[in-house]
Amino acid sequence: MKAAPDTAPPRWQRVLKRIASLILHQWLLIGMGVVCALAYCFPNVAKNGGIIRSEYSIMYGVIAIIFLISGLSIPRQKLISHALNWRLHLTVQVISFLFIPALVLAIVHIILAADPGERIDRAVLAGYIFTACIPTTIASNVVMTRSAGGDDAAALVEVLLANILGPFVTAAWTISLIPKMAVFDPWRFGGGDLGSMYKEVFQQLGLSVLLPLFIGQLVRWTWPDRTALVLQKTKLPKLSTFCLLLLIWATFSSCFATGALQTLSAQSIVFVVLFNIVLYITLTAVCFVCSRPPRIFSSRRWSKPIFKRMSPEETIAVCFCGPAKSTALGIPLLYAMWQPVDLFLKAKTSVPVLLYTTEQICVAHFFVQLFRWWHARIVEKEDLDDSTHDDIEIVMAEDTRGDHAGRVHGHTTV
Repeated sequence: MKAAPDTAPPRWQRVLKRIASLILHQWLLIGMGVVCALAYCFPNVAKNGGIIRSEYSIMYGVIAIIFLISGLSIPRQKLISHALNWRLHLTVQVISFLFIPALVLAIVHIILAADPGERIDRAVLAGYIFTACIPTTIASNVVMTRSAGGDDAAALVEVLLANILGPFVTAAWTISLIPKMAVFDPWRFGGGDLGSMYKEVFQQLGLSVLLPLFIGQLVRWTWPDRTALVLQKTKLPKLSTFCLLLLIWATFSSCFATGALQTLSAQSIVFVVLFNIVLYITLTAVCFVCSRPPRIFSSRRWSKPIFKRMSPEETIAVCFCGPAKSTALGIPLLYAMWQPVDLFLKAKTSVPVLLYTTEQICVAHFFVQLFRWWHARIVEKEDLDDSTHDDIEIVMAEDTRGDHAGRVHGHTTV
């Protein structure tokens, strides 16, 4: 008897297929590594004021593309309903502007007490207090929330609200929290002129966020079916994820161009990198618990409206908006606040902002996978519960009909 021919592909083809699959699944992380390497080798290309003028081409153009896609994708009714969602606003903004500054300030004072030799650079500690007070990031929250299956309309509303409040809250809040020690005098008394900064920030917010969002909503409202068809066929929302790589490229280019990273001590760099990861994971856990508190807290009638669990989609939005911080607003605000301060000192102060906002995207990439899995489980459980409930109702209806038929039959027999 003739043996069947072996149709399995060669081993080298299977290996290449696995490598290609890995690249496709982790292309964002691989892309981050590539753009960081490019930023290190050629920092003058995408730095602030560099060859491509990233302060316009990326901070305006790329962010405008992200919010144009959001305007085309999000129904207007969802934006309006979330604009009136007081609990969503309270949760995100309190965590962003009150809880995070309080937590970081406590950690800074612990470090000051435990590190009298100043192995951790004081510019880094001042930078962390500033980072804790800036609002949530503009672009990555919406992109990550959408990728994880969350409510991107909720993320968009919180981004807009936070970045409108941010310029007014951050400066005064940072100066009031800076430790009253001689070593921090440059940051406590080095105030600059904030007028030009306010103009720049609100100009960017209007041109790169509000205007593209309005145009996208107008197009969606005018041609709803065609817009949905184009989004479905072109997979346009996936372009937002690629735009994140350009933002990371510009951020790291500015960081390497200043030379601030290269001059910090090894202890300071290790502390910043590890602390950013731990801080972001901790804050995400806090956001999750605040969004879906244990049911014991809502057991009383008076506590139900306060501790009511948010939907899984809103929870994902809160978990991406709450811990995140914005480079687009943070860096201009930092340089405007401390304009008289030495440029090199300002560059070192900006390191926590630059590294935290970059690392948050790296860590958030893993949370996208985790939240996508969690959301799928929740939806599957809800579908199963609905199916079981429907089955119970059918059985009860059949029992009722059977009892009714039995009574009618009994009555007729009698």
